[in-house]
Amino acid sequence: MATRLTIITTRGGDSGDTGLGDGSRIRKDAPRVAAMGDVDELNSAVGLLRAESLPAEVDAILRRVQNDLFDVGAQLCIPGHTAVAEKQIVALEKALALYNAELGPLKEFILPGGTRSAALAHMARTICRRAERSVVSLLVDATGDLTKDQDRPDRLLVQYLNRLSDLLFVLARALNKAAGRSDVLWEREAH
Repeated sequence: MATRLTIITTRGGDSGDTGLGDGSRIRKDAPRVAAMGDVDELNSAVGLLRAESLPAEVDAILRRVQNDLFDVGAQLCIPGHTAVAEKQIVALEKALALYNAELGPLKEFILPGGTRSAALAHMARTICRRAERSVVSLLVDATGDLTKDQDRPDRLLVQYLNRLSDLLFVLARALNKAAGRSDVLWEREAH
């Protein structure tokens, strides 16, 4: 992408539409724009998480995630463009395996909370799930099912976001553990 913003206020969207990376214009309430916005919000939530005092290796993973999310946004912004690759999903899976191996098995549902950083990881996870749903809505076929075309590059976006939400859940648990806090468990008889 060679285009760089030099003017932030263009007034081009004042009529309710916005420009895509390929030069086309669509309504600001289009599903593609909603997906782009959800991914942007997710990136901001990851940035907020990174503003916390985190273990260096977790911060490095999240720095990479923020760059990957920019790629996800680019792929959504430029129809037909491929920016997300299988290697990015593999990197998430490696991080998932590493951190999950250090955690005990789940015996009950976990509530978001514990440390502030864990709570922020859970917040990012929920935003990630919304972004995933938004992207899926772009990939459904005429029957309402996710397209079966395994080679379609946009399917990698769904896979990436699905793995990322899992990683954010695991990182929330790992951040609590690193701070000496236990998971916040759902209490079946709390009321």
